[in-house]
Amino acid sequence: MNLDLTGKTALVCGASQGLGFASAAEIALLGANIIAVSRSKEKLQQAIQSFDTSKGQQHRLLALDLSNTEEVKQSVSSLLQTVNTIHILVNNAGGPPPGPMIDTNPAEIEKAFRTHVISNQITAQLVMPGMKAAGFGRIINIVSTSVKQPINGLGISNLVRAAVANWAKTLANEIAGFGITINNVLPGFTNTQRLDSILGKQAREQGISKEDFIKKTAAAIPAGRIGEPFEFGAAVAFLCSPAASYINGINLPVDGGRTGCL
Repeated sequence: MNLDLTGKTALVCGASQGLGFASAAEIALLGANIIAVSRSKEKLQQAIQSFDTSKGQQHRLLALDLSNTEEVKQSVSSLLQTVNTIHILVNNAGGPPPGPMIDTNPAEIEKAFRTHVISNQITAQLVMPGMKAAGFGRIINIVSTSVKQPINGLGISNLVRAAVANWAKTLANEIAGFGITINNVLPGFTNTQRLDSILGKQAREQGISKEDFIKKTAAAIPAGRIGEPFEFGAAVAFLCSPAASYINGINLPVDGGRTGCL
């Protein structure tokens, strides 16, 4: 099985922590150079120091705000003047604030679409020519199992993740003939700061301790536990590899079997 990404360059968004960091770390283990993207330069500096360099990889950072679409366009355009080709793009951004859709401020919906959809489109358009020229490209979107089964209390997230999934499927069909694949990876309950915050809020609403609520949540997962970020990152890294060249346009849940639909 060919998992080798030596000589490839991956632009990984949201790479300073959580699922983005885990994905970048696993992609680096396969030999890729990582360009880590996040708003916090300090967190990015800490992150890239931990990425594997045993195959001569060179990692760098790009600090930007994905909700600022003009900044995204300018920053990625400038990056491409110094990097010949971005072979791998991992689209990932922090989830929108939780809450029911009926109470959602429309301005929050607009911000979520800028962050998760418009920025994806801008970045994909910028890196696509290099991928086509190389005859190799991987675009991975970190979304949510809510694209298959909406999650109560995550109104904006349910909406915008579904939009990303449909954007990806449409684009996947358009560019598959160039050796480029686009896939969505759907995290279930995974041990991240965001999950800790969401479960803590839900525990308070139900009047029970966070520890008890986490146990209750884990018991509802067929695997019987919350997932770890590296398990998710491994799935992302595989889809980036040459071995996954015929996997295109899919939604891959990494959720311990929790999602109740096919």
